Amino acid sequence: MTHPLDPLSADEIRAAAAILRAEGVARPDWRIATIALVEPRKDVVAGHRPGHSVLREAAVTAWNLREGTVVRAVVSLTGGSVLDWAIVPGVQPNVTVDEWHECDAAMRAHPDVVAALRGRGIDDPSLTLVDVWTYGADAPYPGRVGWCDVWLRAAPGANPYAHPVAGLKLIVDLNTMELREIVDRGDPGRPEVTAEYAADHTDLPTREPLRPLHIHQPDGPSFALDGYGLTWANWNLRVGFTPREGLVLHQLRWDERPVAHRLSFAEMVVPYRDPTPEHADRTAFDIGEWGLGFMTTSLTLGCDCLGEIRYLDACVNDSAGEPVEIPNAICLHEEDDGVLWKHVDGERGAEVRRSRRLVISSHVTVANYDYLIYWRLYLDGRIECEVRATGIMVTTPFVGEAPEYGTVVDTRTYAPIHQHFIVARLDLDVDGERNTVVMSETELVPDDPTGMGLRQRRVPLRTEQEGIQDVSWATQRTWKVVNPERGTAYTLVPGAAIPPLLPEHAPVLRRARAIAHQLWVTPFARDERWPCGEFVVQSAEDTGLPEWTAEDRGIENEDVVLWYVFGIHHVPRPEDWPVMPVDTVRFDLKPTGFFRSNPALDLPG
Repeated sequence: MTHPLDPLSADEIRAAAAILRAEGVARPDWRIATIALVEPRKDVVAGHRPGHSVLREAAVTAWNLREGTVVRAVVSLTGGSVLDWAIVPGVQPNVTVDEWHECDAAMRAHPDVVAALRGRGIDDPSLTLVDVWTYGADAPYPGRVGWCDVWLRAAPGANPYAHPVAGLKLIVDLNTMELREIVDRGDPGRPEVTAEYAADHTDLPTREPLRPLHIHQPDGPSFALDGYGLTWANWNLRVGFTPREGLVLHQLRWDERPVAHRLSFAEMVVPYRDPTPEHADRTAFDIGEWGLGFMTTSLTLGCDCLGEIRYLDACVNDSAGEPVEIPNAICLHEEDDGVLWKHVDGERGAEVRRSRRLVISSHVTVANYDYLIYWRLYLDGRIECEVRATGIMVTTPFVGEAPEYGTVVDTRTYAPIHQHFIVARLDLDVDGERNTVVMSETELVPDDPTGMGLRQRRVPLRTEQEGIQDVSWATQRTWKVVNPERGTAYTLVPGAAIPPLLPEHAPVLRRARAIAHQLWVTPFARDERWPCGEFVVQSAEDTGLPEWTAEDRGIENEDVVLWYVFGIHHVPRPEDWPVMPVDTVRFDLKPTGFFRSNPALDLPG
């Protein structure tokens, strides 16, 4: 039985494409960027009961390759008709996986590229990888334009990011796959580097293996899965998936008490902090430009997930509107988490309860980088979000002295400093929709002769401008999402907060002003989804959070959304090469007065 929040199925994606095809949106003149579920209003979702009929709608973004026209449409999957059709001028939709592969193939076969490679001693273009990136508003040609790195494998199946063909940049019209320009800044050479990581391409001795670690749940896991509905311990929720955000959590409840309506990642901005020509244009908007859902990969038992596992599949569209299925896209499993609470008394001895957590995870590969995303639910009501970044750093050879913008990681090779800003969209509904966000921080008690007194300062945030906040390590600042009627709350405990370190004139900051602060609070609006704007490819300004919050709407005792910006400030290490160990960042949502006492007192000993 379909639920209003169930992700689109393969048949629904086909149906949406067929409806538009009947209106002339079809190959070869058109590409479809995204087909995504139109999520119903909150009241519709809250009122749904099993057996109720469900109206299903899909939002489609497509563009005409000949004219460059971008169309945003809404189609009724229930009624088989177009409900809305709007031309969006002056924008470019997200780049598709098809374009990435087609650009790679077209450029490797282009005679001018073949000649340029031969001039650098590369006679076998099949060993190269052409990796396309997008521009901001400063694209050197009109239309839909990408720029490309070229990389060289040492052998078939070897690391494609091992050897940059530095100094060579291809500029491509992505609508026609025509080469617009080869920019050749000279050849710094390809130094001999130790760049392979797969065992069949290295001669490293293998460590003695550790003894097997087995996780057994002979009675099966403690969670239950009904379609996309998930229950575990006191928690119940729905798992979702969209092409742009990837993994989404809906309707999180503790027993029957609402905690959050929707948790997801809404943008990821990755600027490379190296102004040299090799990297000046290298900023990725991994969610707005590419889409975490499109980049989600299948998980493997024993490698990505260990224990008693249940998987959920996902489905996205290709640029012809055909479904692309992702088996094992989402992993569900339980993990032991050590001691949850314990006390040793002199008379009765020890009382201890073990912690366990439910893990909902997915894995995303965006070209050279990999992100492992974990949402974890705990027996004491806590929610933890963790991201592990791994994969392969972008490297560049140099001649003479190493540039100051990175770290030398191999022979005449450096990796630039870069940052990963992740914007989490947290639509909390703590015991209901009407909440107030309270900034809470610790301060000294004035005029205390002992100097020992500490107290909490609490400031309710009443308007959007007050809701633009930064992390304060000195005062241990947190933000409580309070239900004023009941006095209950969940606290956003910040982690992995990083400063943008960008001047006001920086084009990256103009395009992504959302990353200038760690917290933004807005009143819920159904169409406010993307913190840097809906269309970030070749954008000039951030049309998301800065524009919305300029209205300075009220956020006190309202249905509020928190946008938390966290991430990784990556100063590369030699140990991160040729494939980096995971860099782990996280934040927490903790119950604060949501319970009257420790909610895990009732756990069996």
